[in-house]
Amino acid sequence: MRRRTLLVSLTLLTTLACAACGSGSKPPAQSTLRGTVLSPPTDAPGFTLRDQANRAVSLRGERGHYVVVTFLYTHCPDVCPVIAGNLNLALASGAGRRARLRVLAVSVDPARDTLTAVRRYVVRHRLLPTFHYLIGARTSLARVWREYHVAASAGPRATVSHTAFELLIDPRGRERLAYDSTVRAAWLEHDLDVLARQSSS
Repeated sequence: MRRRTLLVSLTLLTTLACAACGSGSKPPAQSTLRGTVLSPPTDAPGFTLRDQANRAVSLRGERGHYVVVTFLYTHCPDVCPVIAGNLNLALASGAGRRARLRVLAVSVDPARDTLTAVRRYVVRHRLLPTFHYLIGARTSLARVWREYHVAASAGPRATVSHTAFELLIDPRGRERLAYDSTVRAAWLEHDLDVLARQSSS
């Protein structure tokens, strides 16, 4: 219920952000953490899907790493490439490397997000090997969508209307922070450093 309420808020923010695409967005007000804190932290729902290398990737298998879970599709004309680019920058950052950050991007378009399409997307956007673009049969993906309260449906002009957000999961597999579609690499870098200091104190 807590995540559902949060995601409704993030979806509204995403809608506003999409309407303002191209006009720029302001960073959130200064605070200890840039993401929305999920308190108390709860275990993220587990799943196993295949990535662009056709390898089975499970959320549980990423224990010991910070992980961002998000939902994208390769034919997205606007928001998804921006999200992917910012998450990729976070992976390449010093904070991302220190946190052993991983990205698990779950497809919301099983019909068109084939292994070939996803491999082309990874190359075109120069995504790092620690960015796992996860695909599968609709039944497998739909289960993950339900667990994370993600809505995905056909949109206008061959697009997919879907809930756009990012969850930061800690090395113990707990949901810690949430971001909307306006997420910036610098925000993740900042939060990873803050969380690292908190865990060492």
